[in-house]
Formats: sequence, structure tokens, C-alpha cells
Amino acid sequence: MSSVFGELSAYPIVQAPMAGGASRPELAAAVADAGALGFLAGGYKTPEAMYEEIKRLRGLTQRPFGVNLFMPQPSAADPAAIAVYREQLAGESAWYETPLGDTDRGTDDAYEAKLALLLDDPVPVVSFTFGCPSRSVLEAFAKAGTLTVVTVTTPAEAQAAEWSGADAVCVQGAEAGGHQGTHHDDPRADQAAGIGLLTLIALVREAVRLPIVAAGGLMNGGQIAAVLAAGAAAAQLGTAFLVTPESGANTVHKRAMTDPLFTGTELTRAFSGRPARGLVNRFIREHGPYAPAAYPQIHYMTAGLRKAAATAGDPQGMALWAGQGHRLARELPARQLVDVLVAELEAARGPAGSEVRPGAVS
Repeated sequence: MSSVFGELSAYPIVQAPMAGGASRPELAAAVADAGALGFLAGGYKTPEAMYEEIKRLRGLTQRPFGVNLFMPQPSAADPAAIAVYREQLAGESAWYETPLGDTDRGTDDAYEAKLALLLDDPVPVVSFTFGCPSRSVLEAFAKAGTLTVVTVTTPAEAQAAEWSGADAVCVQGAEAGGHQGTHHDDPRADQAAGIGLLTLIALVREAVRLPIVAAGGLMNGGQIAAVLAAGAAAAQLGTAFLVTPESGANTVHKRAMTDPLFTGTELTRAFSGRPARGLVNRFIREHGPYAPAAYPQIHYMTAGLRKAAATAGDPQGMALWAGQGHRLARELPARQLVDVLVAELEAARGPAGSEVRPGAVS
């Protein structure tokens, strides 16, 4: 996918790290063995749990893979706003017969401990979301032989990543499912925030010289061909892999991707306190307009509700993270999905395009 990535993968396809259980070792291994780059999600896990998943993945594949980390968040949430939202969710707590979670928890996601583990026992790639690591951290990974990728949503964030020494940027368009990887959460930009992927690729290419991994609503090989033609070195897909058998996503979540009951997606703070794109359901409609900018406090507050809704098989109370292209999801084994994506990419490029074969990605 570029000289920076070397022999990491045969094809310019990356399986997105999806926190919350979807990106488990079985999925990353299947994707890696198919010739793409598989990822584990370190977010929301303890350092020990993250390391156990890395060991499991190493036992499943000999191919390179990546691990994603969440950057620590500033403790800037308004306690009064959090208290008001807690009162608003009292009815949900009663309905699902589960208490609301404790919000008085750390906001760093055990970042330093996870860094220490990954520097002590390096993996091929480490990516970062919700911010940019310091130059010293990125230099430490470079010395360890680990390639680093910083998720960005604006040209300014891409410049920060380049200045800090990242090897590449993951350019996340507004179409992407799940959390927007913005470095600084701006409550004033709630529903209108975000730049479309193709426009963002062009803007970032003007701003930095780093290789670009394009993410946001990509579901098929034709779309992959489009972002490669726009200047990306690779395409990152999340929702497309969420519905595979190897994904650890809840079956209710998987079914919802193509359920005609769900007609669209929306950016919402309802479940986590940070803008994230998901299928519009009852919870988002009723609580989205009132959720405060308080991440990860609201994430912890609603964790029990989301789990109870999933246990009850109720998609109306779950965080159904999904990109704008979710209706194009295909319930194929991960390896077969990679094969189909590659075939579609070759077809989209046509006879004049570069054939996509192992070692030939550009």
C-alpha cells in the first residue's frame, strides 16, 4: 500500500479496529491470512485483556497485524450536565432493570500501561484514535520497529500527526460508522461536523506528505478503487467486516445492518457523550438531542443499558454503530469478503488499471 508499509499486506485493504468486541482475534487473523491488514481494538480493554488478545492472534496467524489505542481524554466534562442526563435516563434504567454505570472513572483508558506493553513486545502496526501521541511516543515505536498511524478528521489534525512523526494517517470521513476520531471534541459542531471522505483526502494530500489510509462508508471494491484514485494508499473498512461470522459483534447488531426497519444513520452523543455514527433507533431519537459532551463518562453511564438491551435482543436500546453504507453489508466469511473486495477492485480499475496482486499494491 506504500513503501512505508512494506510487506504488511498483499492488498490495499485494512480491517478497521472496532472497539466493543467486533474486532476480535478470529476476525483479524482471517483478514490477515486473506492478504489484507487485520486490526485489534485496544480501546475499552484492560492492558492484560489487550495483551491476551494479541497472544491469541499470534497463535492464529503468522501475518502482520495492527493494534489500535484510544488517546487519553481531558477531564473537561460538566458534572452538572452529566447529572441531568443521568436523571433523564432513569426511565431506561427502570425499563431494562439495570443500574446506570459509575461515571467517576479514569479518562485515559490505561494508555500508559498499554503503551508499555506494546513497546516491550512490539506489534507491526499501532494506530491511535481521539488524538495524536507525543513525538517521544512515536519515536519510541519507530525504534521498536512499529509503524504508527494517527486517525485524523481534518487537515490540521493531519499536520499535527506529521509534525509528531507518525508514519501515516488514517483519514476518517464523516460517513464512517462509530466514533468520529476527532482530536478535540467540539460541542458546537455536533450534528454538522465532519468532511466527506473524498474531499478530506484531497485536503489532507495538500496539507501533508504522509501516506493516507482512507476510512468512511466504504463497503465494496468500487469504492476502494475511488479512494485509491483520489490518492489514498489503502482503504479501511469497518461496517463491511462487522457482519462477518468472525466478527464478535452481537447478532442483533449484525442483523440490523440490513434490516429495512433502520433507514438511516446519525451522529449522536446519546450512548457515549462523543459524536458517533449509528443506526437511528428509539434511544437516539429520545436521548440524542439532550446528551452532553462528556466522553467517556456517558459511555460508562450507558454501558449496562446497552448490555441489557443486547441481552434482551432489543435493537432499540443498543448502540448500533454503522457507516453510511451499511445497507451494502454482505454476510460473507471474512476471507471470502476480502477475495470479493479484491475482485471488485480489479474490475473497477479495468484493463488499464494496475492488477491487484500480492506485493503489487501501490
